[in-house]
Amino acid sequence: MPEIITTAIGFFDQHAVWLVSISLACFIAGLALAPLLVIRIPADYFSHPQREPLATSARHPLIRLTLAGAKNLLGGVLVLAGLLMLVTPGQGLLTLLAGLVIMNYPGKFALERWLITRPRVLPAINWLRRRRGHPPLQAPRRQSRDAAD
Repeated sequence: MPEIITTAIGFFDQHAVWLVSISLACFIAGLALAPLLVIRIPADYFSHPQREPLATSARHPLIRLTLAGAKNLLGGVLVLAGLLMLVTPGQGLLTLLAGLVIMNYPGKFALERWLITRPRVLPAINWLRRRRGHPPLQAPRRQSRDAAD
């Protein structure tokens, strides 16, 4: 058996309780936080072909940079944890998606729009928003081929 596999099995044997505990905590946090985050999305967020620029904050630039760095660092940790959980016990795909949603990177809005257009995603999100008394998300407008060129 290759040494890396033997090492990984030994690590999982020694830390199984912690790994299961972290996995369970991530699952519970996901169940609790997902509805809160979904209802905070503005109803017209996906109706624009490009992301509307955020209003500039009155915060000091160093504070903005620090918060952006912390947010991206947290997203990166979640992406790495999600990748690890794809091959170990845990909510790998959900953790990976949470990390991608938190981080800032080129193409993020296009990925979000693609995800929201999946057949069961928008109806599920709007069902959750209705239950919490929020208006449904507006479906993304389709771009014509001429407008995309």
